[in-house]
Order: sequence, then structure tokens, then C-alpha cells
Amino acid sequence: MTARYRADELRDFAAGLFEAGGMPRDRADIVAHYMVEADLMGHDTHGLNLAPLYLDDLESGRMAAAGEPETVRDTGATVVVDGGWLSGLWLIDRAIDIALDRVATYGTVTVVMRRAHHSGCLAAFLEKATARGRMIMLSSSAPAARAVAPHGSYEPVYTPDPLAFGIPTEGDPVLVDISASTTTMNLGFRLQAAGKRFGGPWLIDGAGRATDDPNLFSSDAPGAIMPLGGLDLGHKGFGLGIFVEALTSGLGGYGRADAPDSSPIGCAIYLQVIDPDAFGGGEDFRRQTTWFAEACRAAKVPEGRPAVRMPGDGALARRRDAVENGVPLHPAIYPGLEPWAEKAGLAMPAPIG
Repeated sequence: MTARYRADELRDFAAGLFEAGGMPRDRADIVAHYMVEADLMGHDTHGLNLAPLYLDDLESGRMAAAGEPETVRDTGATVVVDGGWLSGLWLIDRAIDIALDRVATYGTVTVVMRRAHHSGCLAAFLEKATARGRMIMLSSSAPAARAVAPHGSYEPVYTPDPLAFGIPTEGDPVLVDISASTTTMNLGFRLQAAGKRFGGPWLIDGAGRATDDPNLFSSDAPGAIMPLGGLDLGHKGFGLGIFVEALTSGLGGYGRADAPDSSPIGCAIYLQVIDPDAFGGGEDFRRQTTWFAEACRAAKVPEGRPAVRMPGDGALARRRDAVENGVPLHPAIYPGLEPWAEKAGLAMPAPIG
């Protein structure tokens, strides 16, 4: 049985780790919040699973512990920020605040960030905007990393390039978080460490064959993650990847053309917040989105099959359960945190029961 932990204890523990690593406590609290939020929603490859990597980068200086980002350009409705390798989670939270403060004036506000550290789980940020009746789009790429091959190739050129968006309705928001690739790097690393294989043939080897073997990540043999759609329909995922690369690295003015492979782990990030009141009106917007969500959930399914779920339904249900009954942590997460807890002099959170 997977052990469960109290969410508030996990947040306080994670914040303590980052504070011990040199991060100001107010920022550590924000980083911890979004990491635990990912675990609450069930996105456990992008929650506390990433804490050892982040802490290692803090210790080595590949993540900046403190300091302020540089505003490169600010037109009011558009902002370009150089993050200086500060926490991507903290930078995104700050960027959403900027956008929410301005969106009633401009209708849409876009913030693009370059040289941010890793962006974490994008779904975890969306409700900060949807709770205020705003629509939000968020995407990221990692200019110094290569894992995904363009459709028709086996050579890795870009990253899974997630694209997330949140849509307010009269009930639960619609929360979409997808990658332009068939799978993610973090899941591959977890499966590789556990001696397991992917749930499908989501990688491509040097002979152009689909494979489910995550060892391709660390072998000398050529190969890569395929774009979403795989061998047959990967042109669609490739198109999404091109779009995300243009939104993030392109609009930010810093990306793969500039970043050597030795650059710190980091992201180029695109954020846009939209105020429906600047268009057809917030009430009519929610009337339309609610009708569509309810129609999809009510759509007929084959006998014995579960009803249609809107994106975000599962994550929100998992979070409600985790808040009430404890956060289930993947068995690989806890051992990775223990050395950092010992170094920081912190007690590990105790499982419930």
C-alpha cells in the first residue's frame, strides 16, 4: 500500500529543505506549495520527485537561491523577463501575479521568461487564474536539453514541450496539461531506475523502430522520444512542439540557438492570461464553457465504460481525496529526500497511520 502524508507537513518540510539550501523562506514556501500541489493532483513525476534535483542545483549554483529577475522589456500588455536561473516555480507564480494585476486593463497580458530554472508541473499553476475567472495558457521548453525527435527522424532535437491551459466554468475549471511528445523525460528516468518499461512503444530507435525501452535514455545507441502521435500521426505532436518552441524560446529571444548543452537545467516559459470580460463577457464565456463541459460529460459511451471526464476532473478529484486522506507519494520519492533531510537537520514527515 502506498504511504500517505499530510499535505501541510509535506509543504512545511519541503520549504525547510529549500530554506536550508539558501532560498529565502517566502520563496521556499511558494516552491514547496507548487511541488506538493503536483503530488496532490497525482502528477507525481513533477512534484516532490524533483526536489533532490532542485536541491542539488541549489547547492551547485545551477539554480540561483536569491536575487531578482531582470525585466528585459515591458510594454504593459507584454513583458519579457530574464530569470537568471532563479526557481522557475517562483518565477511563474510571480508572472501570474503580474498578469492578473494588469489583465483588467489590457484584456490579455503575456509574460515570457528566459533562463528560468525548471518549470515543474504546469497544471499546478492554472487555478490561480481560473479561480478569478481568467483563462490562462502556460508552456515551457528546456533550451539546453534534447530528448524528442522531429517527426520522421530519430535524432533528439527538442524537449517534450508541455502546453497547459485553464478554462473557468460555472463549476470546476477545465485544466489541460499535455506534452507535445508521447511521454516525458522524468517518467523515463523513473522507469529506467525501476527496471520497468513504458506503457507503449513511445520511443524511436536509430533504425526507425518504435520501442518501449527507457534504457534508450542512457545508452549510446541513437534514439529519442517520439512526438505526440507516434510513428503514424507524429506530425501533429511535431506541430505542437514547433508552436511551443516559438512561444517560449522564440518570443523570449533566447533558446536553442544560444544555449549550449552545458547550460544549467532551465526553461524558457510562456504565460498568457486572458480576461473574458474584454471579449464577449465573463458571464457568457462561462455559460459557453459550462455547456460544453456538461455536454462532453453527458456524451454516450459504450455499455460498461466510464463516463467522459473533462481534463482536470481526475486531478481535482485526486486532490480532494489527498487533502482529506493524505497525499500518496510514489515509493521512489521518499528515499530521494532522506539524504537532504539529514543534511538540513530536518525530520522526515511521518506517514499517516
